[in-house]
Amino acid sequence: MTPLPRIMVALNGARRTKTDHPKLPITIVEMVEEAVKCQQAGADGIHLHVRDENGKHVLDAGLYREALAELKVKAPALLPQITTEAVGIYNPEQQRSLVKDVKPEQVSIAISEMTSDQNFQQATEFYKWCEESGITVQHIIYGEEDLKLIESLLNQNHFKKSNLQLLFVLGKYTPGQQSTPQDLTPFTDFLGTANINADWSVCAFGSGETACLKEAAKNGGKVRVGFENSLWNADGSIAKDNAERVREVAKAISQL
Repeated sequence: MTPLPRIMVALNGARRTKTDHPKLPITIVEMVEEAVKCQQAGADGIHLHVRDENGKHVLDAGLYREALAELKVKAPALLPQITTEAVGIYNPEQQRSLVKDVKPEQVSIAISEMTSDQNFQQATEFYKWCEESGITVQHIIYGEEDLKLIESLLNQNHFKKSNLQLLFVLGKYTPGQQSTPQDLTPFTDFLGTANINADWSVCAFGSGETACLKEAAKNGGKVRVGFENSLWNADGSIAKDNAERVREVAKAISQL
């Protein structure tokens, strides 16, 4: 299993556009150029969302393969992770098909989305296939309901406690969301009471992103930073690009 990067940059996400920030990368060319800058700023991994010709979120195997190939040439030391995020458009079977078509090294999958059809057996078989295929899955956990869900699935042996990778999302994708370091507490409590030795990271929203990620690092976690979740520096100013966000967070956690 490939470990999670210490600092993963999430360049664009599924929702924001250039009306939100003119430097938000949309095309593969823009994403790769930004990825190189973010690597120079301190990132060692990248969370990828590809967009169609109209700039819309899409789970397209061809576009993902193209992006991965370009990154391998331009930023070979940057570990890439694709996403299966549904955004209310895609179902679990379409998400599984994407991963099987692309066969990435790493993929992030929301546990709630992969089991949204209540077909736990298919989800279990898919996770097993990923393990056998050498694909590392990071399970996205959005809150306490997801914590209960993953604990239940682990207790029923739907997947293993060993080699478990998690992403804790501090807050929601809603306008004006402002995450705080205290939002991390339910997740760290879960890790302690569930007796899970997971490789985990955190993402957060708003101008509190840096403080939240610093708190995660203090607690032994890794971090995901970038315009998918926040456009803001800790002082409330809007960052000029993703690399500026990476640089601030890299500095903050290096001082721990």
